[in-house]
Amino acid sequence: MKTTLNLKPLWRALLGLAMIALLGTATAAERKIRVTTTTSMVTDLVKQVGGDRVEVAGLMGAGVDPHLYKATAADVSKLQQAEVIFYNGLVLEGKMTDIFTKLARSKKFVYPVAEGVPEKRLLEPPQFEGHYDPHVWFDVELWAMCAQTVVKGLSELSPKDKAHFEQRGKEVATKLRALHEWSLKKAAELPKEKRILVTSHDAYNYFGRAYGFQVVGLQGVSTVTEAGLADMAKLVDFIKKNRVKAIFVESSVSPATIQRIAKDAGVKVGGELFSDAMGTPGQMEHGYDLGTYEGMIKHNLTTIVEALK
Repeated sequence: MKTTLNLKPLWRALLGLAMIALLGTATAAERKIRVTTTTSMVTDLVKQVGGDRVEVAGLMGAGVDPHLYKATAADVSKLQQAEVIFYNGLVLEGKMTDIFTKLARSKKFVYPVAEGVPEKRLLEPPQFEGHYDPHVWFDVELWAMCAQTVVKGLSELSPKDKAHFEQRGKEVATKLRALHEWSLKKAAELPKEKRILVTSHDAYNYFGRAYGFQVVGLQGVSTVTEAGLADMAKLVDFIKKNRVKAIFVESSVSPATIQRIAKDAGVKVGGELFSDAMGTPGQMEHGYDLGTYEGMIKHNLTTIVEALK
């Protein structure tokens, strides 16, 4: 008697296993927390803390000025679809601040990372007109504190992953402490009297305090206002009087005014610094990626120190 093997049940079983595997893969992908961020510095910080458990959509890329940034319809959609939102805060994002306030009222998970910095460590220079200086990332110690806000936000959204985020937060803090120590040593290559940093706008006050530089910005905290002729003449006089060897342009601010001041003062432009945005991801320099926070800090300090030596 001839026996035929019925393969249909076997194929059904294999098909079922394949479907389970596909569903498992989809579920794993869905488990990633959808995060929307603003500046490239905040985006980098969230990726460092969140690791492979977050899917981050940053609104602002290389060379983007957050002071002037206007949210597009696509940006608003990303913010609405996000499970958690991180932004710098301290009015850095200017016109977008109202959007974050409204989203927070609608019980979204919305966090300004700068809330991790104690108020006593914040700067409030007179020219900031009653606002705190938002450029906290230029003091690496303060930026490490901001990492804790990210840990808090991700953990509140996903309590089951709290231990994971806390561990990664500790690792990020350790790396940033090492970067801070590197920055102190790099700055120390310059004698104190040569540590005068002249740039386009007041983005480097925290940097100056942390690493011993006298910082002079042509414009105030925001790039919204333009420098007047009197301000430019005053800066030219300052450069000549203090025998400053070089002044610097910024990646997110038009270089024209600083170039003109350099010509009038008879000094060189020492290079381009990153201020309100990091570099392009994957752009390498001396072994570090300019599209990362570490790469931005190392590029800036190396450029400043070498030009002022």
